[in-house]
Amino acid sequence: MDDSAPSRYITLVSSDDFEFVVLRDAAMISPMIKSMLERRGPAGMSLLEAQTGRCAFPEITGQVLEKVVEYFHYWYKNRNREDVPDMDIPVELCLELLMAADYLQLDSKS
Repeated sequence: MDDSAPSRYITLVSSDDFEFVVLRDAAMISPMIKSMLERRGPAGMSLLEAQTGRCAFPEITGQVLEKVVEYFHYWYKNRNREDVPDMDIPVELCLELLMAADYLQLDSKS
């Protein structure tokens, strides 16, 4: 088992096999991703996502995951600011983005 510090970056993979490299701290806003990367299986062993830094989302398309990744970086960049302008969200992606946000638990108050 490798006890070295985890990489600063993780890879998110969409249902259509697009891969996005994301700053780990930015992606940790998602409780779902955080739990995937910090989960321990039986006997305290890290699970595959924690070992590889790679999280697959078979229910999220590349187009939607790209916008989610954009949000992660936007949030991270502006996390300490008070007057932050809204992100540009394409109307045609709104429903899918809401479903992805719900799946990634981005609406939780944790």
